[in-house]
Amino acid sequence: MSRIRTNAAVATAASLAAGIAVLVPSASAAAPVKLVGTVGPGFTITLTQGGKPVQVLRAGPVVITVSDKATFHNFMLEQETGGKLRKELTTLSFTGTKTVTLTLGKGTYTFYCAPHEGGMFGTFSVA
Repeated sequence: MSRIRTNAAVATAASLAAGIAVLVPSASAAAPVKLVGTVGPGFTITLTQGGKPVQVLRAGPVVITVSDKATFHNFMLEQETGGKLRKELTTLSFTGTKTVTLTLGKGTYTFYCAPHEGGMFGTFSVA
């Protein structure tokens, strides 16, 4: 064991023996899941993870990078069941790339283009 680890272990043991609380970083703090959204230039909208369509995610933090390729589309994300998230990630007049960090709770989500929602949408679930 290295000297730093040994010293840290000794300090932790001494603190516990003295009744002092020790804060240890949680191993359960998950790194955000990285998702890629694309809307346009035609009448298409996608949300992928590692190049594959998103179908099921674990609840927790996500980073969504959206590439909006047309001024007549936007990229919306809405939680249909389990909560009340409704977020406009890009606006109608925007073209370019935008990155948004969100925390998704359990439920069913729909991503869509608001003006063309009838044909430009997709769904996924968060467990």
